[in-house]
Amino acid sequence: MYKEYSIFDSHFHIIDPRFPLVRNKCYLPFPFTCEDYLQRLKTIKLLGGAVVSGSFQAFDQTYLLDALKKLGPDFVGVTQLPSTTHDNEVIKLHEAGVRALRFNIKRYGAEQLQELDKFARRVYEIAGWHIELYIDSKHLPDLYKKLKSLPAVSIDHLGLSKAGFNTLVKLADQGVRVKASGFSRVDVDVPNALKKLYSINPKCLMFGTDLPSTRAPKVYTNDDLQLVAELFEIDELQKILSKNAIEFYKIKDL
Repeated sequence: MYKEYSIFDSHFHIIDPRFPLVRNKCYLPFPFTCEDYLQRLKTIKLLGGAVVSGSFQAFDQTYLLDALKKLGPDFVGVTQLPSTTHDNEVIKLHEAGVRALRFNIKRYGAEQLQELDKFARRVYEIAGWHIELYIDSKHLPDLYKKLKSLPAVSIDHLGLSKAGFNTLVKLADQGVRVKASGFSRVDVDVPNALKKLYSINPKCLMFGTDLPSTRAPKVYTNDDLQLVAELFEIDELQKILSKNAIEFYKIKDL
């Protein structure tokens, strides 16, 4: 049973209407506060997690800083920033618990790719951040050479689609991490995809709830966690559910 395992939730959103929200393609999410999140996972042994900035939060940092303060040092932030952001701002965010920079290609399109290489290398050099891509795998073949050359990369939601999945596997073999999250968003066979990716690189998979599952066809339930638990042995599960993400996000005390 899933209740036997501890997780580091590598992908979830906090939506607090006290802070700026921006409609994206006419979409504005319902509130999902830190309190809502902790209540939702009260039956799970939660070690910590990564608060991921969504398209509806644009470049706002106030909600993220507030969430990290409330959730505590076992949680980290994944933010969105303009490429003109000063180095000192990156350092300031790092000191507050931010550990990654997100490029939302799915919602914003190819214009985000223009600064990808340079910006990814800069934040890694300044603060050791990796980049996270919300991207359909069908675009990965064109980006393969660029992504495999970057210092640290993760890709959301199993890459979303079957188209390009083979390239996702090749990237995993090169050290790119993959979020085992958002299962209802994808058109791949989830169990087969998880097993394939793990077999290629046991460090690549990082489980996430994707709560509150904004715009997903189906909201996360603990059945998603149970699905993963039934596919792998205990030592493998420890990597997927917590160890891989804790290492990748550089959580020192867990």
